Amino acid sequence: MSASRTERLLNLLIALLNTKYGLRRSELREKVYHDTTSTDVAFGRMFERDKGELRQFGFDVETVMDTGWGSDDPATTRYRIGKESNRLPDVSLTPEECTVLILAAQLWEHAALGSAAVDAVRKLQAAGGLVDAELPTGVQPRIRPAGQAFEDLVAAMHAQHPVRFSYLAGSTGEEQERLVEPWGLGSRFGQWYLVGHDRDRADKRFFRLSRLTSAVTVMDKESFTPPAGFNVRAELAGLAELPVQTAVVDVEKGRLLGLRKRALPVPAGALELGALEFGAHQAGERPRAAGTDRLAVTFRDAETLGEELASYGPRVTVISPPEVAAAVRRRLSAAAAFAARPAPEVAFPETGRAGRPRKRTSEDQLKRMLQLVPFLVHNQGLHISEVAARFGITRKALEDDLRILICSGLPEGYPDDLLDIQWDDDHVFITQDLDLTRPVRFTVDEACALLTGLETLNGLPEIAEGGALESVTLKLMAAAGEEGLKAAALSGPEVAPGNTETLETARAAIVAGAQLHMTYFSPQRDAVTERDVDPLRLYSLDNTWYLEAYCHSANGLRNFRLDRIEALAPNGRPVAATANPADSFPVKLFTPNDDDTVVVVELAPRGTGLADDYYAERTAALPDGGLLAEIRFGSTDWLPMFVAQHGGMVRILQPGAVADASREWLAAALTQYEDSSDRPID
Repeated sequence: MSASRTERLLNLLIALLNTKYGLRRSELREKVYHDTTSTDVAFGRMFERDKGELRQFGFDVETVMDTGWGSDDPATTRYRIGKESNRLPDVSLTPEECTVLILAAQLWEHAALGSAAVDAVRKLQAAGGLVDAELPTGVQPRIRPAGQAFEDLVAAMHAQHPVRFSYLAGSTGEEQERLVEPWGLGSRFGQWYLVGHDRDRADKRFFRLSRLTSAVTVMDKESFTPPAGFNVRAELAGLAELPVQTAVVDVEKGRLLGLRKRALPVPAGALELGALEFGAHQAGERPRAAGTDRLAVTFRDAETLGEELASYGPRVTVISPPEVAAAVRRRLSAAAAFAARPAPEVAFPETGRAGRPRKRTSEDQLKRMLQLVPFLVHNQGLHISEVAARFGITRKALEDDLRILICSGLPEGYPDDLLDIQWDDDHVFITQDLDLTRPVRFTVDEACALLTGLETLNGLPEIAEGGALESVTLKLMAAAGEEGLKAAALSGPEVAPGNTETLETARAAIVAGAQLHMTYFSPQRDAVTERDVDPLRLYSLDNTWYLEAYCHSANGLRNFRLDRIEALAPNGRPVAATANPADSFPVKLFTPNDDDTVVVVELAPRGTGLADDYYAERTAALPDGGLLAEIRFGSTDWLPMFVAQHGGMVRILQPGAVADASREWLAAALTQYEDSSDRPID
């Protein structure tokens, strides 16, 4: 959608909003479209497309028919938009409700639903429904969506388009192409699932997103109707958890302390005796390689364990069962094949970070401008840089929006009939708003982002108690209307921490300003360390909680996973006066330092979400839908593990030494699964 089309749609919207009796198609064609060359049929198609666009933005275009003779004549049909039908109802929130709402909006760390949550909050701000609220200490949960597949599936689900993807069936281990009507997305047992109608099998099916082996293709020329009253949380509640199984692995001596902590040694002869408790498979068992320990590890899903074991590369070899070994080999082979491909030219735009390639970028511009007018009405005189920051765009992009706005208004109107916005002194004022002073009602994405976030917060007792969560949910459901009912198609993960004792110790120290002594397991170092820290903030990704603290050993801010803290207690000293949390929220898991290594990676189309996960500083789109990303890493030693874990979604391009180390790591890991007849054994 070009800038000229954006302007045309905005003018069409203003014209339809500001007519009491409606405008005929011929009037719109002449005064808004200035169309004198196309045929009636071509113009009719253009007009219908534009009406569809306006409906996507929340505006219902009404058709007004004259009564009597000739009432069915299209030439006499008039069109208008009711001024109240599309507006967000007034929502009045208490400070306690605002606190809960902001927490719910911040749940979505980034990506489409994160943007939708920001848009929804901005609409409430423009309507005057939000008041200042202070976030509680230590309660800043977040949800991490399951990569680009999640993004594409949410878009297809809300637009009611079928999707196509390749899927690794858990029952057969075979990779098959699926054509599915996406009914809902939800999290269960720590995994994201798609629930939908499999057209090839003519039945409802559950698909785990981590088993998708290709990008999601949206069939935007087709549509479907989901079942009435569909609720994905209720559907997933009946999904049985997989049984506990045992894998047998050989682990390099003295390595992988984290894996060893939850493993058991396999007694000599256990495999030969066929001891089922150790996952033995009598056929084809291999002797233990020299310099390794044979361990038994419990698991529920072969793919989840395979992802972890693949990251360990040559330091671990899967002995049994075959499905876990196959999961590891598949990831290693895909990573090695991706690393061996010809490298693209490394070039980034001069403007710095370019977001992931997105569809509908111009539609986003029009949506932003529709939010911008009521925002400026309620925030007169803000500096232009602050306005740009509030909307997450550059000053140039904001000025482009403003220039389109000041050229928009009533058809063939006088200067007073145009939007009037001034920013000559870098402070933005709007004096003519043409009745765009109230925000448009929530879109499906916006309603889902807020209502799903509020539902997820029910898992935190300190938030659920007190009544604010329930009351703000009821108010937003009423404001969202029909769009709010569609939020039942999305369900978030549990966010309650697994270790409440450690969390409460950290939270109490934050409130008291007390320093803590910590015993911490670092998987990157493969070691347990002792350190003193100044606790600053607690936050989560799904149900994995982190402590942001100033580490006196590292002399800098660090983020510690609570489930890797082996001991935590006050050391009797107060926190240092210079220790402060990072300025922004969400907190970055990786705090940049002066001695970081800048690494250039290539991300396959399925892995573009990693650019957000690792806070890429610069990105550039590739022709195949992938992405170049420039990321800072404090240590490059673990990057081969990172590449192996993601199995063909990422590879290192620069520095060359790190790329070579990654390829060597993958080659050595794959050698573990070759014929072992010539290998030394204990």
